[in-house]
Amino acid sequence: MLDVEYKGGNSVLITTKEKQLLLDPNVELIGLKRSKVTNAVFLATEERFMLPKSEDIVQLEGPGEYEVGPFAIRGAAAQRHIDTDKDAKKSTVYHIDVNGIRLAVIGNVDPKLTEEQLEAIGVTDVLILPVGGNGYTLDAKSAARIVAQVEPKIVVPVHYADDAVSYEVSQDSVDAFVSELGAPVEHDSKLKLKATASLPAALTVYVLSRS
Repeated sequence: MLDVEYKGGNSVLITTKEKQLLLDPNVELIGLKRSKVTNAVFLATEERFMLPKSEDIVQLEGPGEYEVGPFAIRGAAAQRHIDTDKDAKKSTVYHIDVNGIRLAVIGNVDPKLTEEQLEAIGVTDVLILPVGGNGYTLDAKSAARIVAQVEPKIVVPVHYADDAVSYEVSQDSVDAFVSELGAPVEHDSKLKLKATASLPAALTVYVLSRS
């Protein structure tokens, strides 16, 4: 069993009975207060989204394989949307297996995912990806193309227009992505999954209110 909550920007909190995993925890970069979590591991798609170093927390970032509590994590390097082919790959896409449910996490990456990245993402039940566009991150069209490549059962869009968030570049509303994808939509405060058997039969978008 796991819960998924949206914390703003690319930040998402995944909670199980054993442990929590907070994605891209440094939301102070976008003008939000840091989430208060306990018994958590922190996972960043880019180094700048990590928290200040501390001996009291476990932080992971970059390509490789990690295992913390119920979370089995695999990461592959990716080019950021704002970089060129000549730049070093500064982002990481992740596959996370937790209690048999498979999640893929994509940050502010170039929409042309490589075979290596798609292989690292692997079979996916829940895909978490940004959709706000405007030259900073994936836009509605490119995000929808990635959804078609990954073929998840559930999509959780993140990093879209929010009056409380100070993005470097203005972001499109989540409605643009929802319209582009054309899949059924659920609005909720949390995504709650008991097991793979509780996944929807067809692709469904879960728009989660920021908590």
